[in-house]
Amino acid sequence: MRTHLHQIVVDCRDPKSLVRFWAQLLGGEPVDRARGWSHVEPPGFARLAFQPVPEPKAVKNRLHLDLAVDDVEAATVEAVRLGAVRAGGAVTDDQGSFQAMVDPEGNEFCFVGA
Repeated sequence: MRTHLHQIVVDCRDPKSLVRFWAQLLGGEPVDRARGWSHVEPPGFARLAFQPVPEPKAVKNRLHLDLAVDDVEAATVEAVRLGAVRAGGAVTDDQGSFQAMVDPEGNEFCFVGA
């Protein structure tokens, strides 16, 4: 049996707000759905769906998104303008450069130099 990635689902307290952050960051139009869900389908990217949950995020993610960008610092500045926060400083290693980030609800993601 072969499968394909349909969507990535993020638990959050405010799907309508968080989907708008991600739509601005990645492109695509935010869609608000029944039962408090929202989603965005960024160009060239899997659908990101946001599911309402009552509790805030409490621990580090077990999974995060690595987003390839041409300019890590420029992407970081734009994400901060949209409501994200840097998680430490930029790192350069044998794989390249990356910047860990936290979205407005505390979900980690990284910008990775392309």
